[in-house]
Amino acid sequence: MAGTDVLVIGAGVVGAACAYACTAAGLTVTVVDRGAIAGGTTSAGEGNILVSDKEPGPELDLALLSSRLWQDISADLDARCLEYESKGGVVVAGSAATATGLRALTAGQRAVGVDAVDLDQDELFQLEPNISRDVVGGALYRQDAQVHPMLATVHLLRRARQAGAVVRTGTTVVAFLRDRQGAVIGVKTDPADEFYARWVINAAGTWAGQVAELAGAPVPVLPRRGFVLVTEPLPRVVRHKVYTAEYLANVASDDAGLETSVVVEGTKSGTVLIGASRERVGFDRTFSLPVLRRLATQAIGVFPFLEKVSLLRSYLGFRPYCPDHLPVIGPDPRVPGLVHACGHEGAGIGLAAATGHVIAQLLTDQRPAVDLTPLRPHRFEEAAR
Repeated sequence: MAGTDVLVIGAGVVGAACAYACTAAGLTVTVVDRGAIAGGTTSAGEGNILVSDKEPGPELDLALLSSRLWQDISADLDARCLEYESKGGVVVAGSAATATGLRALTAGQRAVGVDAVDLDQDELFQLEPNISRDVVGGALYRQDAQVHPMLATVHLLRRARQAGAVVRTGTTVVAFLRDRQGAVIGVKTDPADEFYARWVINAAGTWAGQVAELAGAPVPVLPRRGFVLVTEPLPRVVRHKVYTAEYLANVASDDAGLETSVVVEGTKSGTVLIGASRERVGFDRTFSLPVLRRLATQAIGVFPFLEKVSLLRSYLGFRPYCPDHLPVIGPDPRVPGLVHACGHEGAGIGLAAATGHVIAQLLTDQRPAVDLTPLRPHRFEEAAR
């Protein structure tokens, strides 16, 4: 079949953001996914757009850019369609020592452009009246926001389609097409078809490591399982995204075992989402009642009223984890024509807008808005030498 400028592997939120940004830049785009739109990690996400959980460095630079771009996207696509909500985040400290560490973090974040406000106990209670009286302080992050992940993905792809993009679901990539010099020029798929493109973007989420291996350019993206609880609809009892400072340590941890820390937030529908757990168990989808009990107990410790609230359901998903906790973004020098946009772990929804933006800049010979050197795809091979 005729070729396009860009072929995106993956119709999750990152792939959709790449398609959206590339079509906006004037490139022709085809998106393929072996499943449904937003059928993988995106469907199990909470929709977080966070700067609060990142220390100064390349990921925070990307998050600050993405925060601004999500505001632009919400204006372009209509915030109501995305359920975009700029509600802010609150991080709470349960001890004086934790509060001291949190203040050191916020000072460093403010130095690079984060709107972080240190809170004493009384200020925290004003922001979140239903929070436990055992917390000693915290921080307010006004830039933190939320979208509905599946709606955001659908509307990003809808806009890309309006600009001429083609989206093929139920289409599995089984091989890469190459020219005589070995550069990628497209893919073979099942059902049997061939798609040609100047660039192929690996935005396959937790399966991105397998796609990269198929291309002969491995990146160590692995699944990291997590559970979320969903309560019955409630009045506005949780005003921000609220999590404990321990969540920051779990995000940065390399431990393969189970780790849980409190994350609680309300949604526009009135339900309250409760997380977060992390464990590396491959793609094991076994339901774990002990994990759910631990999450519920920890959430009650922060918001005692939850003890009397009913749960509607729970669900699990897999975050695309990289060992250094940084995404993999940019062209792969080992295989010309291959571009990666993967490995975002639990930050994929928040970082999607910036990822698509910088990918489109690269493919149109513009200088990326952030330095992508720390995110280069071959950094793991370099470190192993």
